[in-house]
Amino acid sequence: MAVSAMRVFAKACIWSESSGDLSSRPHYPSMPRYPKGVQVEENLMVVGSEAKAVFSVIGMKCSACAGSVEKAVKRLPGIRDAAVDVLNNRAQVLFYPSFINEETIREAIEDVGFDATLLKEGLNESPSQICRIQIKGMTCTSCSRTIESVLQGVQGVQKAQVALATEVAEIKYDPKLVNYSHLIEVVEDAGFEAILISTGEDKSKIHLKVDGLLSEWSTSLIKNSLEALPGVEDVDIDLMLHKVSIAYKPDQTGPRNFIQAIESVGSQQFKAMLFPEVGGRETHREEEIKKYYLSFLWSLVFTIPVFLLSMVFMYIPGVKNKLDTKLVNMLSVGELLRWILSTPVQFIIGRRFYTGAYKALRHGSANMDVLIALGTNAAYFYSVYSVLRAATSKNFKSMDFFETSAMLISFILLGKYLEVLAKGKTSEAIAKLMNLAPDTAILLTLDSEGYVINEEEINSQLIQKNDVLKIIPGAKIASDGFVIWGQSHVNESMITGEARSVAKRKGDQVIGGTLNENRVLHVQATRVGSESSLAQIVRLVESAQMAKAPVQKVADRISKYFVPLVIVISFSTWLAWFLAGKYNGYPKSWLPSSMDSFQLALQFGISVMVIACPCALGLATPTAVMVGTGVGASKGVLIKGGQALESAHKVNCIVFDKTGTLTIGKPIVVSTRLLQNMVLREFYELVAAAEVNSEHPLAKAIVEYAKKFRGDGESWAWPETRDFVSITGHGVKATVQNREIIVGNKSLMLESNISIPVDAEDILAETEGMAQTGVLVSMNGQMVGVIAISDPLKPSAKEAISILKSMNIKSIIVTGDNWGTANSIAKEVGIETVVAEAKPDQKAERVKELQASGLTVAMVGDGINDSPALVAADVGMAIGAGTDIAIEAADIVLMKSNLEDVITAIDLSRKTFSRIRLNYIWALGYNLLGIPIAAGVLFPGAQIRLPPWVAGAAMAASSVSVVFCSLLLKNYRRPKILDKLEVCEIMIER
Repeated sequence: MAVSAMRVFAKACIWSESSGDLSSRPHYPSMPRYPKGVQVEENLMVVGSEAKAVFSVIGMKCSACAGSVEKAVKRLPGIRDAAVDVLNNRAQVLFYPSFINEETIREAIEDVGFDATLLKEGLNESPSQICRIQIKGMTCTSCSRTIESVLQGVQGVQKAQVALATEVAEIKYDPKLVNYSHLIEVVEDAGFEAILISTGEDKSKIHLKVDGLLSEWSTSLIKNSLEALPGVEDVDIDLMLHKVSIAYKPDQTGPRNFIQAIESVGSQQFKAMLFPEVGGRETHREEEIKKYYLSFLWSLVFTIPVFLLSMVFMYIPGVKNKLDTKLVNMLSVGELLRWILSTPVQFIIGRRFYTGAYKALRHGSANMDVLIALGTNAAYFYSVYSVLRAATSKNFKSMDFFETSAMLISFILLGKYLEVLAKGKTSEAIAKLMNLAPDTAILLTLDSEGYVINEEEINSQLIQKNDVLKIIPGAKIASDGFVIWGQSHVNESMITGEARSVAKRKGDQVIGGTLNENRVLHVQATRVGSESSLAQIVRLVESAQMAKAPVQKVADRISKYFVPLVIVISFSTWLAWFLAGKYNGYPKSWLPSSMDSFQLALQFGISVMVIACPCALGLATPTAVMVGTGVGASKGVLIKGGQALESAHKVNCIVFDKTGTLTIGKPIVVSTRLLQNMVLREFYELVAAAEVNSEHPLAKAIVEYAKKFRGDGESWAWPETRDFVSITGHGVKATVQNREIIVGNKSLMLESNISIPVDAEDILAETEGMAQTGVLVSMNGQMVGVIAISDPLKPSAKEAISILKSMNIKSIIVTGDNWGTANSIAKEVGIETVVAEAKPDQKAERVKELQASGLTVAMVGDGINDSPALVAADVGMAIGAGTDIAIEAADIVLMKSNLEDVITAIDLSRKTFSRIRLNYIWALGYNLLGIPIAAGVLFPGAQIRLPPWVAGAAMAASSVSVVFCSLLLKNYRRPKILDKLEVCEIMIER
């Protein structure tokens, strides 16, 4: 069935085996690690060999230079990873020697405009680790930039990225030179609160709480007992917290084994359980929201009386007389009350702004807190000067602005409260994903014959690999696995976005977090904890939200000079109005009652200082990217960051692979033509033995077909294979039962010096004419047969291509299949340009040719042979049911394997960047219009001026409005035309 492709969805969420390879820089997809046990031959697939080269790169001046070098290298086929150190003028490259050599890499660097020299190869360095830290106290991009620069200055830190919207820092570092504890200290020394979220060591790590009297002897006994278990890598015991942290290999052991080992120590005096989690990210967000809410309420307690004393009671005759009562000389009761009430707001409730300003200035930068502190201090201390002078003078009539400073702080706190409230909603997608996993699971104990002898409810975190779980109707599946008993329908919409329930029976894969609908299932767990599909998706979305879109650099550059410029404009405004008043530059009638020229100028200066808002600029891109990637995940489209989003909205050409992309990827054998006398069963025994190690869909079809020649009771073990070689895009070679077997296309046979008889040529032409693929089989140098394989088109392929044409996007097929089949498929779907019989590097070259012609190219593929092209394309899109390698190399993963999601991904990226542009227009327009109005441009003609407290309220509203503008993306609906596509089921013979 068409839905059978969903069974292998789990691959869609798997990153490379080493989490340390995760890059926090804007994402340029890199060549992933090939499967173990494969060897490389020519430019084809086969592993074992991975090389490392270090180049001296002369001429780099900034991170932009490093980025251009890194991008140029990573776009080359055969590159696994690359890192550029601009400070030390070094570029380190991991690559596959059979795809590319050092000289080609060096030339690519020089083509970018820098001098490159190869220094050394094959360095045996330990892999980098990544830690994620929650940072509290950031107010704008100046804060995040300060933290980034401080972290980058730490020896051993390779890359540091700080996301203002998520308040998370992701640091890639060398664990030999620095540890995460030191990184936290560095952040705290910079004046911010830092809380560890995760480290590179957390992937297979669990924390247990031990109840009982722990001594040095018992601690040593527990540690030794745990370390004796197979698969345990490290044990750390915190006596103060009674906490045991265990790093382990989930394939060999698990948390229940640890609990059993601890509780069996000594006279069984200890009780072990999961260590209670304290303060997750959502908890910190809630604490921050509560803190701003309480601060705002307390500020109102003092500000409302100040407002009433200044703006209301002064117009009530009886009350006004009492407030004007003089206490000392010209000091009145009202002035003293306003001073007393505004002081707690300024120095206690507003203390956070002083702290933030001090932290920023200490590191040579200026942020929003600096503007607020300067503006409120100017109003407050002038007012203090005014009332003190009134108290010491018998004829000075004071004019205070205590209400300005108090109301400013109150409105800003209200704005920050609404902002953190809204920012919390931008990350709801991750919170929803994390909440999909059930808290408990039913663990089954089976006897030797497979019968259930016991069932027990356990915490889902205690599930171990190979556990058998009972999933009752209406319950969530607690772990990735496969069905070993029962039939049911499973709702996978929360993971894949697929609206229809998927039928599951024995042997089908299931995804943790999905909902079992109508019957009981017994599921054997395969991936648990941090290895599960759900956990991988969460990590992918988190990483995507960390990566900055290139357009964010505009805001970063502006914010660097924004605050100093505003301070200069504010001072200039005050000076201009003050001098104009002093030298009669405007009529006295312009002056408000009870205000002189100095006070008017001061109000204009303060208004300019507090209306300017760098926060809106800093939040314009990351909030939209956060919501956009979250919405994408809910629609079954995983977008790996802002770089992918920005590139996708420019796409005007899409290159499609054929097998598994335009076709459903579940090919079936439709006919077999033998060219020599041979028993068909024996023929398929040998061919299946050669093909069983291949990941290609055609190979899987042959193996499945070969199984039909065996009886129900026969083993599925195939004859022993030696010297297996997979030749990407061509076929396989192997020795089976002392026969040299070659299975593949025409090109492979010709390269292997095997002649193709006329009969075989005729059969190939016939199969290609029917849009089928002909697979040639040779044994010991002789052609023995042709296998015809059909792979039907996906139901919506033709309509999807038609819609792309209406969006002015050109479609091209580039496939390793033969010309006849490729042309037949292209004609059926309406694609005019076809490139067939293309090797992996030729696919990548074709992509580069299209880019050179000025097109922004997306590549859609699913196989190993698509990886170089996925890397080379501006946007790589991997079909979710494809191979791990294709998924790792791609920028966007289509989890449902539907071509409609290609359209959804492009449309969502366009909508997201439309929102980003709108955010920037608002943020820049607000400042460009607000600052002149606050400076008094409208005052001479229309007598319109913005009091400082109104300017402060406008400033607070600007940040909130940008976040809410981004939140409107949550209402995104895919193009209506996609809903009209006919949904059909294709029955595929298993």
